[in-house]
Amino acid sequence: MSDAEILARIREIFKENFDIDPSRVTPEAHLFAELDLDSIDAVDLAIKLQEMTGRRIKPEEFKSVRTVGDVIAAVQSLLATQA
Repeated sequence: MSDAEILARIREIFKENFDIDPSRVTPEAHLFAELDLDSIDAVDLAIKLQEMTGRRIKPEEFKSVRTVGDVIAAVQSLLATQA
């Protein structure tokens, strides 16, 4: 899955679950400062990413995620472990 495909899926998740306009979801966007996610939203996002990838996200790996670009990288990492 390419970064562009992952970004498109992430935009869908943000629109459906957090009512965030997809145009605001860019790789540079900060999850907490710009997109107004809180810690509960971060847990929800991790669950959605697990559903998307079929892989469990380790909490310590997700703690370093700050931007949408970090989320894309985390998804790529999860997908790479499937291969």
